Amino acid sequence: MTALLWLRRDLRRGDHPALLAARDASDDKGNGDLCVLFVVDPYLWERGGPVRRAWLAASLEAAQEDFDGRLVIRHGEPAKVVPAVATEVGAGSVHVTREVTPAGRRRDKQVQDALADKDVEWVETGTPYAVGPGLVRNGSGDPYKVYTPFHRAWREHGWPEPAAYPRSLDLVEADSHQKALDMLEKALGEDDLPQMPEAGEKAALARWRDFRDEALDDYDGDRDKPAIDGTSRLSAYLKIGAIHPRTILADLADKRSQGAQTFEQEIAWREFYGDVLAQNPRSAWHDLRDALPGMRYDEPQDAIEAWKDGRTGYPIVDAGMRQLREVGWMHNRVRMITASFLTKDLHVWWPTGARWFLDRLVDGDIASNNHGWQWVAGTGTDASPYFRVFNPVTQGEKFDPSGDYVRRWVPELRHLSGKSAHQPWKADDGYEHDYPPPIVDHAEERKEALSRYDAARR
Repeated sequence: MTALLWLRRDLRRGDHPALLAARDASDDKGNGDLCVLFVVDPYLWERGGPVRRAWLAASLEAAQEDFDGRLVIRHGEPAKVVPAVATEVGAGSVHVTREVTPAGRRRDKQVQDALADKDVEWVETGTPYAVGPGLVRNGSGDPYKVYTPFHRAWREHGWPEPAAYPRSLDLVEADSHQKALDMLEKALGEDDLPQMPEAGEKAALARWRDFRDEALDDYDGDRDKPAIDGTSRLSAYLKIGAIHPRTILADLADKRSQGAQTFEQEIAWREFYGDVLAQNPRSAWHDLRDALPGMRYDEPQDAIEAWKDGRTGYPIVDAGMRQLREVGWMHNRVRMITASFLTKDLHVWWPTGARWFLDRLVDGDIASNNHGWQWVAGTGTDASPYFRVFNPVTQGEKFDPSGDYVRRWVPELRHLSGKSAHQPWKADDGYEHDYPPPIVDHAEERKEALSRYDAARR
C-alpha cells in the first residue's frame, strides 16, 4: 500500500519528520510508494490576501522541484479532497505535520473523521516548531504566560537533532487539478504585489547560510537598525516551512557570540507565541488578557488609511508602512513603532492593524503577528505594558540616527540630511516635496492614551 503525505506549512524535503514517517510506513507495507499532496483550501485561500497567496504559489512552485515534479496539487475542501486522493492512490495512512493553530486543528479534525470512515490511518509527526506547543510547562504543569521564564524552560527542555534528508523517494504520479494550478498562476500575476524573495527550500537554506556566516555575530548590535541588512530575513521561509527552526538551532549550537545567543532568543519568541496561541485559541483575534475590557477605541478611517499608505507625517512610521507595501516585509523594530502609532496615537484596537499586516506581509503568521500586536497594545503577554507608548520621533532618531532608512522609503525627505529627516517640520525646506504634516500631535495623543488606559484599569 501507498502512504500519503499531506503538506501544509512544511513545504520542504529536508528536516521533515512527517515525510520520513510516511516513507517508512510505505516501506513497511510493500512497494514503498509515497504520494505527496498539497490542497488549495478555498476557505484559507480567500482569506489569505494577495500577498500570502502569491508567496504560497511561489513556494509550491519551488516545492514541485524538490519533489521531482511529482507534488500533487488539488483544489477543494480538505475533508473531501484528502480522503479522495487516499482512495485514488490506495493509501493506508495519511501523514501530516501536527497543526497547532485553531483553524488548522478544526480542519484536521474534519479530515481525520472522514479518513476514519474509510479505515485510513491518520498519523501526526512533528510540528512547525523546535519544541511542540504545550510541551513546555511550569512547575505546576501550566503553560507559561511570560516570555522570560518560558525561554529558560524551553532551552532546558531542548529539541531533537534535524531529521535526515531523504535522498531517494518512490513518488507516486497523480494528476493535479487544473483549477488549482490556474489559481496559483493567477496569484503570481496579481497587481500590486511586493518584491518577494526567492522562494523554496534551497533559497531558505542559502539565506540562512549567508546570514550565519556574514551577519550572525553582529546581530545583537545590528538587529535594531532598520537601515542595514542586519536581520536574518528568514521569517517568510519559517512561515511556509521552507526551513525548520530545528535546522537553524543545530547550527547555533556551536556558536558562542552574543549575536548567536540573541538570535536564539528571537527564535524562542516565535516558539513562545506559537505556544500561547495553541493554549489560548481565542487570543488569535481577541485580547489575551482581560485587564482592559473597558478600553475606549476609535475608528478614524481617514487616519487609518493615512497609516496604511505611509502618509502620517511621522517619517519612521511612514517609512515602515511603505516598506511593507513595496517588499511585503518590515523590520521588526519598525513593526513595533508603526503598531504603537496605530494603537496609542490613533487609539485603534489592534486587530485592525493585525489584519492589515497579515494582508501585506509575506511572512504573515497569525501567532507571531497577532501576539506581537497585543504586546504593543498592552493586552498580551507583557505584565506591565500600560505606560509603553513609543515616541515615533525619538524612536526614529535612536534606531535610524543617520536617517538612511527614512530617506530610502520616503523620497520626499531625501533632501534632508542626517537625523533631520525625522523632523521635517524643523527644516525650512522640510515640506518642499509635498511630504504631509503630522496627522496628530504625538504628545497630546500620548496623554490621551495613558488617560484611557488609566480609566480602563480602574
